[in-house]
Amino acid sequence: MSNRSTAVLMNGIIKENPTFVLLLGMCPTLGTTSSAVNGLGMGLATLFVLVSSNMVISAVKNLIPDKVRIPGFIVIIATFVTLLELLMKAYVPSLYESLGLFIPLIVVNCIVLARAESFASKNNVFSSMLDGLGMGLGFTIALTLLGALRELLGSGKVFGLNIFPEQYGVLAFVLAPGAFIVLGYLIALFNRYIKKA
Repeated sequence: MSNRSTAVLMNGIIKENPTFVLLLGMCPTLGTTSSAVNGLGMGLATLFVLVSSNMVISAVKNLIPDKVRIPGFIVIIATFVTLLELLMKAYVPSLYESLGLFIPLIVVNCIVLARAESFASKNNVFSSMLDGLGMGLGFTIALTLLGALRELLGSGKVFGLNIFPEQYGVLAFVLAPGAFIVLGYLIALFNRYIKKA
Protein backbone atom coordinates (compact mmCIF):
# COMPACT_ATOMS: atom_id res chain seq x y z
CA MET A 1 0.00 0.00 0.00
CA SER A 2 1.40 3.42 -0.95
CA ASN A 3 1.99 6.28 1.47
CA ARG A 4 -1.02 8.15 0.06
CA SER A 5 -3.28 5.12 0.54
CA THR A 6 -2.09 4.69 4.11
CA ALA A 7 -2.63 8.39 4.79
CA VAL A 8 -6.19 8.23 3.39
CA LEU A 9 -6.96 5.18 5.55
CA MET A 10 -5.42 6.59 8.76
CA ASN A 11 -7.03 10.00 8.25
CA GLY A 12 -10.45 8.83 9.46
CA ILE A 13 -9.05 6.85 12.35
CA ILE A 14 -6.90 9.59 13.88
CA LYS A 15 -6.54 13.00 12.18
CA GLU A 16 -10.20 13.44 11.19
CA ASN A 17 -11.89 10.94 13.50
CA PRO A 18 -15.62 11.57 12.93
CA THR A 19 -16.50 11.35 16.65
CA PHE A 20 -13.51 12.69 18.56
CA VAL A 21 -12.24 15.37 16.14
CA LEU A 22 -15.00 16.35 13.68
CA LEU A 23 -17.85 15.74 16.16
CA LEU A 24 -20.08 14.31 13.43
CA GLY A 25 -22.81 11.71 13.91
CA MET A 26 -23.52 12.66 17.52
CA CYS A 27 -27.09 11.31 17.45
CA PRO A 28 -26.12 7.63 17.00
CA THR A 29 -22.97 8.18 19.08
CA LEU A 30 -24.95 9.22 22.13
CA GLY A 31 -28.07 7.17 21.45
CA THR A 32 -26.67 3.70 20.76
CA THR A 33 -23.63 3.39 23.02
CA SER A 34 -25.23 2.12 26.22
CA SER A 35 -23.21 -1.07 25.70
CA ALA A 36 -20.09 -2.15 23.82
CA VAL A 37 -22.09 -4.53 21.61
CA ASN A 38 -24.45 -1.74 20.53
CA GLY A 39 -21.54 0.61 19.82
CA LEU A 40 -19.71 -2.03 17.80
CA GLY A 41 -22.89 -2.97 15.90
CA MET A 42 -23.72 0.64 15.01
CA GLY A 43 -20.14 1.32 14.01
CA LEU A 44 -19.92 -1.72 11.74
CA ALA A 45 -23.30 -0.90 10.18
CA THR A 46 -22.11 2.62 9.37
CA LEU A 47 -18.77 1.26 8.11
CA PHE A 48 -20.58 -1.03 5.65
CA VAL A 49 -22.68 1.85 4.30
CA LEU A 50 -19.68 4.22 4.13
CA VAL A 51 -17.45 1.83 2.18
CA SER A 52 -20.21 0.63 -0.17
CA SER A 53 -21.69 4.03 -0.95
CA ASN A 54 -18.27 5.68 -1.35
CA MET A 55 -17.25 3.06 -3.91
CA VAL A 56 -20.47 3.30 -5.93
CA ILE A 57 -20.58 7.11 -5.80
CA SER A 58 -16.97 7.28 -6.97
CA ALA A 59 -17.73 4.87 -9.82
CA VAL A 60 -20.82 6.75 -11.08
CA LYS A 61 -19.82 10.34 -10.21
CA ASN A 62 -19.53 11.37 -13.86
CA LEU A 63 -22.98 9.97 -14.69
CA ILE A 64 -24.87 12.04 -12.08
CA PRO A 65 -25.77 15.56 -13.24
CA ASP A 66 -24.70 18.39 -10.89
CA LYS A 67 -28.32 19.53 -10.35
CA VAL A 68 -29.28 16.20 -8.76
CA ARG A 69 -25.91 15.30 -7.24
CA ILE A 70 -27.00 15.31 -3.55
CA PRO A 71 -30.35 13.52 -4.16
CA GLY A 72 -28.45 10.98 -6.27
CA PHE A 73 -25.99 10.37 -3.44
CA ILE A 74 -28.84 9.96 -0.97
CA VAL A 75 -30.55 7.37 -3.18
CA ILE A 76 -27.30 5.35 -3.36
CA ILE A 77 -26.80 5.61 0.42
CA ALA A 78 -30.45 4.68 1.09
CA THR A 79 -30.07 1.58 -1.11
CA PHE A 80 -27.21 0.30 1.03
CA VAL A 81 -29.01 1.16 4.27
CA THR A 82 -32.07 -0.81 3.09
CA LEU A 83 -29.84 -3.77 2.20
CA LEU A 84 -28.17 -3.51 5.62
CA GLU A 85 -31.56 -3.40 7.36
CA LEU A 86 -32.73 -6.55 5.61
CA LEU A 87 -29.49 -8.39 6.42
CA MET A 88 -29.61 -7.35 10.07
CA LYS A 89 -33.27 -8.38 10.42
CA ALA A 90 -32.42 -11.79 8.96
CA TYR A 91 -29.12 -12.57 10.69
CA VAL A 92 -28.83 -10.42 13.86
CA PRO A 93 -32.43 -9.58 14.84
CA SER A 94 -31.59 -8.89 18.50
CA LEU A 95 -28.97 -6.28 17.55
CA TYR A 96 -31.36 -4.82 14.98
CA GLU A 97 -34.05 -4.48 17.67
CA SER A 98 -31.57 -2.96 20.08
CA LEU A 99 -30.38 -0.31 17.60
CA GLY A 100 -33.92 0.31 16.37
CA LEU A 101 -34.52 3.58 14.56
CA PHE A 102 -30.81 4.42 14.37
CA ILE A 103 -30.26 1.95 11.50
CA PRO A 104 -32.59 3.72 9.00
CA LEU A 105 -31.19 7.05 10.19
CA ILE A 106 -27.80 6.12 8.70
CA VAL A 107 -29.26 7.50 5.44
CA VAL A 108 -29.10 11.02 6.88
CA ASN A 109 -25.96 10.53 8.94
CA CYS A 110 -23.77 13.53 8.15
CA ILE A 111 -20.60 11.39 8.14
CA VAL A 112 -21.82 9.30 5.21
CA LEU A 113 -23.10 12.19 3.11
CA ALA A 114 -20.07 14.38 3.94
CA ARG A 115 -17.63 11.69 2.74
CA ALA A 116 -19.68 11.14 -0.41
CA GLU A 117 -19.64 14.86 -1.22
CA SER A 118 -16.13 15.80 -0.09
CA PHE A 119 -14.17 12.68 -1.06
CA ALA A 120 -15.92 9.99 -3.12
CA SER A 121 -17.24 12.45 -5.72
CA LYS A 122 -13.69 13.72 -6.35
CA ASN A 123 -11.51 10.59 -6.15
CA ASN A 124 -11.13 7.14 -7.67
CA VAL A 125 -12.90 4.00 -6.43
CA PHE A 126 -9.92 2.54 -4.52
CA SER A 127 -9.15 5.78 -2.66
CA SER A 128 -12.87 6.22 -1.91
CA MET A 129 -13.01 2.70 -0.50
CA LEU A 130 -10.01 3.44 1.75
CA ASP A 131 -11.57 6.72 2.87
CA GLY A 132 -14.82 4.97 3.77
CA LEU A 133 -12.89 2.22 5.55
CA GLY A 134 -10.82 4.74 7.53
CA MET A 135 -13.78 6.89 8.53
CA GLY A 136 -15.87 3.81 9.31
CA LEU A 137 -13.13 2.27 11.45
CA GLY A 138 -12.62 5.57 13.28
CA PHE A 139 -16.37 5.77 13.97
CA THR A 140 -16.53 2.08 15.00
CA ILE A 141 -13.56 2.39 17.38
CA ALA A 142 -15.04 5.53 18.94
CA LEU A 143 -18.52 4.00 19.43
CA THR A 144 -17.16 0.71 20.77
CA LEU A 145 -14.85 2.48 23.21
CA LEU A 146 -17.63 4.79 24.38
CA GLY A 147 -20.06 1.88 24.74
CA ALA A 148 -17.51 -0.27 26.59
CA LEU A 149 -16.68 2.49 29.09
CA ARG A 150 -20.33 3.31 29.70
CA GLU A 151 -21.20 -0.37 30.15
CA LEU A 152 -18.23 -0.91 32.49
CA LEU A 153 -18.92 2.15 34.65
CA GLY A 154 -22.68 1.56 34.67
CA SER A 155 -22.98 -2.20 35.16
CA GLY A 156 -19.49 -3.58 35.76
CA LYS A 157 -19.53 -5.51 32.46
CA VAL A 158 -17.88 -5.21 29.05
CA PHE A 159 -19.35 -7.20 26.14
CA GLY A 160 -21.45 -8.99 28.78
CA LEU A 161 -18.39 -10.21 30.73
CA ASN A 162 -18.43 -9.38 34.46
CA ILE A 163 -15.48 -7.19 35.44
CA PHE A 164 -16.76 -6.16 38.87
CA PRO A 165 -20.07 -6.68 40.75
CA GLU A 166 -23.03 -4.80 39.28
CA GLN A 167 -23.91 -3.08 42.57
CA TYR A 168 -20.70 -1.01 42.28
CA GLY A 169 -21.75 0.40 38.91
CA VAL A 170 -23.24 3.87 38.56
CA LEU A 171 -26.55 3.71 36.66
CA ALA A 172 -26.11 7.27 35.34
CA PHE A 173 -23.38 6.06 32.96
CA VAL A 174 -25.79 3.75 31.14
CA LEU A 175 -28.37 6.55 30.86
CA ALA A 176 -28.21 9.62 28.60
CA PRO A 177 -26.18 11.88 30.95
CA GLY A 178 -23.45 9.23 31.12
CA ALA A 179 -23.04 9.38 27.34
CA PHE A 180 -22.24 13.10 27.49
CA ILE A 181 -19.87 12.73 30.43
CA VAL A 182 -17.87 9.81 29.00
CA LEU A 183 -17.82 11.31 25.49
CA GLY A 184 -16.51 14.63 26.87
CA TYR A 185 -13.62 12.92 28.65
CA LEU A 186 -12.81 10.75 25.63
CA ILE A 187 -12.74 13.80 23.32
CA ALA A 188 -10.42 15.61 25.74
CA LEU A 189 -8.06 12.61 26.01
CA PHE A 190 -8.08 11.98 22.25
CA ASN A 191 -7.31 15.61 21.42
CA ARG A 192 -4.53 15.72 24.00
CA TYR A 193 -2.98 12.62 22.39
CA ILE A 194 -3.33 14.13 18.88
CA LYS A 195 -1.56 17.35 19.93
CA LYS A 196 1.34 15.38 21.45
CA ALA A 197 1.76 13.12 18.40
